[in-house]
Amino acid sequence: QVQLVESGGGLVQAGGSLRLSCVASGRTFSSYAWFRQAPGKEREFVAAKSWSGGNTYYADSVKGRFTISRDMAKNTVYLQMNSLKPEDTAAYYCAATARALAPGARQVAGAYEYWGQGTQVTVSS
Repeated sequence: QVQLVESGGGLVQAGGSLRLSCVASGRTFSSYAWFRQAPGKEREFVAAKSWSGGNTYYADSVKGRFTISRDMAKNTVYLQMNSLKPEDTAAYYCAATARALAPGARQVAGAYEYWGQGTQVTVSS
C-alpha cells in the first residue's frame, strides 16, 4: 500500500521558518512535489523535483525562500520554508508519481497519483 505521510506544519510568525517532511512508502517514485491549498482557493503548485535528483522547480511566489529536497535512505522528502509570509498560510500536500513526467507537467496536480493527507501551515502577521 502506497502511503505519503506529512508532518512539520504549525503556527509561525511572519519571517519565521518551518520544515515539512513527507515519508513515502509502498513503492518507488519518479518525481515528487509539494502543493498547497488555502481556504476558498484552488490547490496550487509549490515545488517539484525528480526522485533521482536533477532539476528542481518552484512557483515564483516561493523562489528564494523555499527549498525542496529528499533523503533517499529515509524515503523522505522535505520542504524547507524560510522567510514565511501570511500569504503562505495553507494546507500543504506532498504528492508523488511513478510515471515519467515531462518538465511542464511537474506543476500540474493531476500528474501525481499519490497524495498525502496534508499538514497545516499558518503564518501570523
